[in-house]
Amino acid sequence: MRCFQLLALATLPLLTACSGGESNKDPVAEAKFQNEKRIGNEAITEKQERDAEFMVTAASSSMLDLELSQIAQRKATSPDVKFVAQTIVAEHAPMQTDLKAVASRKSIVLPANLGKDQAERVGELTALNGPAFDRKYLDLLDDSHERAVNDFDDMSDEAYDGDIRAFAAKYLPALKKHREALEQAADKLPK
Repeated sequence: MRCFQLLALATLPLLTACSGGESNKDPVAEAKFQNEKRIGNEAITEKQERDAEFMVTAASSSMLDLELSQIAQRKATSPDVKFVAQTIVAEHAPMQTDLKAVASRKSIVLPANLGKDQAERVGELTALNGPAFDRKYLDLLDDSHERAVNDFDDMSDEAYDGDIRAFAAKYLPALKKHREALEQAADKLPK
């Protein structure tokens, strides 16, 4: 009997490791999957599918920008980079709140956490210090904001849903302003 109990205790970690599939899923991919599943079941148009894809992308990108900027508020060495980080945190937090509200009204599932690729970028940035940190932070945000500006610009005109169109139009100017601030801060960093 004692041998059976020891065997059961020894296999318990293996069983729990195998059943941990839910926690290993990429939150961004899972949100996209849930939206595609709902859309497929409700005979929704291709434009509505694009709206949902935009919302998931906007949410995951904004979460990444917030995470990177919170780190930069602590680790950046350049005052200009710290200022950019503070601006991003101050302006992306309300955007995330609005995004969640619109998504909730439209029954769009958003990711709860960063995706795997995004988490890797956070890890890469966290490992750096000094001017290398500042440069990498600005590079990551510039890339993110370039895509976001393009997406928000497109969706402010082309979103099927009026609320999503209004959301994109509302935050497009702030994203453009962030891009300009990123470029100015990058120009001031030592080469």
